[in-house]
Amino acid sequence: MAELPGAQDAVALIEFAFAAPLLLLLGLGGMELAHSANTHMRVSQLAMLVADNASRLGDRETLAAQRVFEGDLNDLLEGAEIHAGDLDIYQNGRIIISSLERNADGGQWIHWQRCMGMKQVDSAYGPAGTGETGTGFAGMGIAGEELVAPPNGAVMYVEVILDYQSLTDVPLISDYIMPGVIRSEAAFTVRGSRDLTGIFAQTGVDAANCNVYEAL
Repeated sequence: MAELPGAQDAVALIEFAFAAPLLLLLGLGGMELAHSANTHMRVSQLAMLVADNASRLGDRETLAAQRVFEGDLNDLLEGAEIHAGDLDIYQNGRIIISSLERNADGGQWIHWQRCMGMKQVDSAYGPAGTGETGTGFAGMGIAGEELVAPPNGAVMYVEVILDYQSLTDVPLISDYIMPGVIRSEAAFTVRGSRDLTGIFAQTGVDAANCNVYEAL
């Protein structure tokens, strides 16, 4: 016992035993931060892709305004799922496409919306029909800096919401690093001349209505 205070056998092993949990926590935290940043970037890119492609939809009739069909939007949503890959966007989140237009009073309104995904969340700006009359609806986007549709035109506004799927399940990391829900929005003005009367139905094609919460 007299030799115990001066004993130095296995000091390195004991020091490692104390340091290992901290090193492991730092390593896992770094991995989670990188994964979170990458997921944020992918969700942002997905929102941009969907909005850009939505702004290009329509048949190519040269002598008439381009019409958008339900099948066009379904194809767009299916393509978004492929692009999202292992994010499993429709299992873990939702995509909302809104057509922001001008109403008869010169105000802004959400003419129609199409949605896909199992997450129980709706548009942050209201359902289809919001702002149909009057000028009380400012538009979509950051408060005070809302995007507005041009006269005789439309803006495709896309919201992508995803429940973040972490790499780890360590409480200390999940409490301070994991973002929980990732949300990204993007908008593109419709290219060319579009028929703004609405979305045209097709036989045998179901609309991706926003009162349904399902995956493809």
